[in-house]
Parts: sequence; structure tokens; C-alpha cells
Amino acid sequence: MSGHSKWATIKHKKGAQDKARGKLFAKLIRQVEVAAREGGGDVNSNATLRTMFAKARESSVPLDTIERAIKRGTGELEGVRYEAISYEGYGPGGIAVIVECLTDNRNRTGADVRSTFSKSGGSMAEPGAVSWQFERKGVISVDRSADEDSLTLAAIEAGAEDVQDLGDQWQVVCAPGDLTAVRTGLDEAGFAGSGADLVMLASSTIEISDEAEARKVLKLMDALEDNDDVQNVYSNFDIPDNILEAVSV
Repeated sequence: MSGHSKWATIKHKKGAQDKARGKLFAKLIRQVEVAAREGGGDVNSNATLRTMFAKARESSVPLDTIERAIKRGTGELEGVRYEAISYEGYGPGGIAVIVECLTDNRNRTGADVRSTFSKSGGSMAEPGAVSWQFERKGVISVDRSADEDSLTLAAIEAGAEDVQDLGDQWQVVCAPGDLTAVRTGLDEAGFAGSGADLVMLASSTIEISDEAEARKVLKLMDALEDNDDVQNVYSNFDIPDNILEAVSV
């Protein structure tokens, strides 16, 4: 399994820090708002909004805050209009990176992302330069205590494509449009997921086995994530467990 996915699980353990700064809430609210604007405010008919709504609730975003974000998205309330834009680039060791943003100022965000790449030993790339190495998927995290065989059977019966081992948890992978159905199937089978999301998964990985270079890679990831306009960062690096643990403390 990609070291990027392992890094993501470590990053989520630090989620309380983001919550304390208000960054996580702000990013989730933007995602809800844009989903409502693009597909309507009904969670039953808007699959993306349904996913973002659940994601926000799992992170303890207050219900009234989510509802206001939906109303801003549908135009019932006034608010800043956010634009979705993605950037692609290369990081230390030649890793591929995709940065998904929601911004009210494309020029500002583009300049900030470019600067972050440059300062961290990477570089921006033209659209399409690295995205062909990734595929949009739905993923559901399940506690490691779940029995692998039973989970796999339940996941496949629910419509999932794969069950992957992330070390301290299982990751169930499915087609984007099947995310809700798979999650419901797992819940009904007794495998309550700790989170469900739409992500970009790399088709192949680049191993980063040098500790110094691994630190540079994670520094770039953290710097990009720290930008308020950045919603998601995906990469294809694979850092061995021992090195990942050493540089993540």
C-alpha cells in the first residue's frame, strides 16, 4: 500500500490540531458549500453533498453550520463564491502531486501553491502531467480489529472493489458512485467505518527510502495542507514504515 495512504492515516491522528486552529472545519464547510452549489441542496439526490455532509458530521461540525453552508451554496444565503481548481506538480524524489483547492481568488491560490512547491524542492507542472497516474475512488476506513476475511466478503457483497491493509486500519476501495451503498452495506454487516471519502489513488508508487528525502516529502505535504485554500493533497510516494514512523514523530 502506498506510503501516501499511510501518511494520511498518521495525518488524521493529528486532526485535533487542525480542529483547534479551525482549519479543518473551514475546509469541510467549503466542501459542503461547493457540493450544494454544483449539485443542489438535497443530500438524497446529490451524492457528493451526501458524502461531504457525512464527512463534516464525523468531524463534529455543528449541524446548523453545515445547513448554513448548504444554503449559501444554493443561494438562499449570501456568501463568498468558491471556485474548485486543481494543481499538479512534482516533489522531492520525483513524486507526483495533485493539489485540490477551493478558492475565491485563483491568482492568490496559484501563486501560493507554486511558492510552496518551489520552497520545498518541487515544481509545478502543466495540467494533465501527473493526473493520469491517479484514479478517483471511494474509500472507507475500518478499524484494524475487524476480521479480514469477513470484512472482505461483506465489502465485495456491498459492491467494493478491494480491501487494503494500511497497517493500523483497513481501507475499503470502491467506485465513486458506489461509496454510499458500500458504506451502508458495511454498516449493516457490523463493520462501522470510521470515515468515508472520495479520493485520488495512485496507480503506481515511487519509493522514498532515504530519511532526509522522506522528511522533504512530508514537509511539502504538510506545507500544502496548511494552506487554507487547499482541500486535499494526493501523491504517489511510498515511504517504508520504519522511516515513515521515524520522520512523523
